[in-house]
Parts: sequence; structure tokens; C-alpha cells
Amino acid sequence: MRKPVFDGYFADPFLTKFGDEYVAYGSNDFSLGTPGFEALRSSDLEHWTSVGTVFTGADPALGEAYWAPEVVFAAGRYWMYYSVGHGIHGHHIRVAVAESPFGPFEDTGVNLTPEESFAIDAHPFLDADGTWYLFFARDVLDAERPGTQLAAKRLTSMTSVDDSTTTILVPDSDWQIYERARSMYGRVFDWHTLEGPTVVRRDNNYYLFFSGGSWEGAGYGVSVARAEHPLGPWHHAPADRADVLSTEITGLLGPGHNSVLLQSGSPDLIAYHAWNTEQTRRQIYIDRLAWLDGQPVASRWPS
Repeated sequence: MRKPVFDGYFADPFLTKFGDEYVAYGSNDFSLGTPGFEALRSSDLEHWTSVGTVFTGADPALGEAYWAPEVVFAAGRYWMYYSVGHGIHGHHIRVAVAESPFGPFEDTGVNLTPEESFAIDAHPFLDADGTWYLFFARDVLDAERPGTQLAAKRLTSMTSVDDSTTTILVPDSDWQIYERARSMYGRVFDWHTLEGPTVVRRDNNYYLFFSGGSWEGAGYGVSVARAEHPLGPWHHAPADRADVLSTEITGLLGPGHNSVLLQSGSPDLIAYHAWNTEQTRRQIYIDRLAWLDGQPVASRWPS
């Protein structure tokens, strides 16, 4: 049985490394009235210490629900991409900045997705040629499988994007159904969800890890698509279940919203959350990530 690396609530984990130290950022339980984001630090991946809240939030008028922080270093500063909204409504992607990976982060006042009705799960990706991209999830109603799908923009600076949005990946399977006959935007849909995009480049190929289904239950899981360019076309073979992380694969309830850390000379890692047995909190897990004929395979850490 896999065990969480940190006992507290820690959803949507983003695992990275600054210098010789591993750092993880995660979402708080906004229903408890704790806006903003917490960070953890570790030198060995086994012993983690909370550094507390590194971002306390932006203008309260934007909402109380802060989700899925990801932090990158560029131009001598640390940039945190995240979404904020009112409960599960009206989320947009924003960016905060700090001089330290442990904050305090300050919102820059920029909405990177003003044209979207709902945008979450920002993922900044730096390509080998120095181009930055911003991947995210957004709601699309007029589709064969309506719901939340994945899109991307090119970052023209750390606080601005170009005008065009590229559709990256759309739902293609029933395991990605969030809820049937769901009332949304004044209509009723069999609502599908793709979310939590994270992209890595390996052996001149691009891998897009994404979560699908309902984060509240056992059907939630992670699959992967492939492409030869960050903006695609991305290829994912429809299947009847998630093939990287699932309850069947891990023995955990609702594993998903992962991040991937590639390492030179050390095992690649995949971080994700799953529910505790009482289903009262989502917690962070970290596994090794192996590659078998181009297919990522998670195995428990430590083995």
C-alpha cells in the first residue's frame, strides 16, 4: 500500500526542485476558509517539512477557492501560476511572483484567461528552444463530448500570453465522464472532464499527462498523450480506463492531478494526490516513474 509523504491535506501537488532541495506546492481545502497555497520542502523525498502558507491570496472579490499552484524560476524570480474563483465557478488563470520559492508570493494583477468562462490547472512549460507555453483546462460546451478539455497558449512573457488559444486534447472515452445529466450553464450535459495537464519532453517526444473523470471518486485517474510539438497534434488512444494512475493500479482512491519531475542520474518522479480511507482529505503521494517502450509506468517510492 502506498503511503502519503505528508499527512496533511495537500491536493493538486506540483513537485519541482530548486537547487538541491525538493519543493512541493499544493491546494488547501478552501471549504475550511484557508485561501492560498502551502509549500513543503525535502532533501531526500522521504522527510517533508511544511514551510506554511507561501501565498495568502489576491483580491477577495476574485473568489475564495484557490487551486493547483505551479511555480517556475525565470528572469531571476519565482512565478506561481494558479486559478481562483467562487467555489467551482468563474475560475481564471493568474500569476503571482516572489523573490524566493517560499514566498511571500504577490499577485501580479494579471488575468491570463479573460476570454474563458472557466479556466483552471495552469501548467507553464519551457521548451528546449526557450519558448514558454501555458497549458490549462477550460470548459467547452459545443463539442461531441461537452465538458472540460485542455488548451494552451504561448507565453510572450511570464505575465502575458499571445492572442491565440490552441485546443490540445478533448475527451474521448466514457471513463472521463464527470457526471451524467449534469446541469451546467443553464443546460444539461453528460459532462466530461480532462484537467491537470503536465508536459515533459523526453527523447525528442512530448508527453502530456492529464487527469480525467470526477476527482471525488474512484473513477478518477491519469493517462498520457503524445506529440512531436507542444501545440500538437496530440495523440491519445481511447480506452476504457486511465492507464498511468488509477484506483486499480495504485490501490488508492481517486489518484490524480499529477506532476512529473524528470531527473538526470536519478529516477524520474510522479507526484499526485489521492483520498485517505475516510475520504476526508486528499494527500500527496510520490512514486518512481519508469518508461517501458515509451509508456510511463508508476511504481511505489520507496520500493
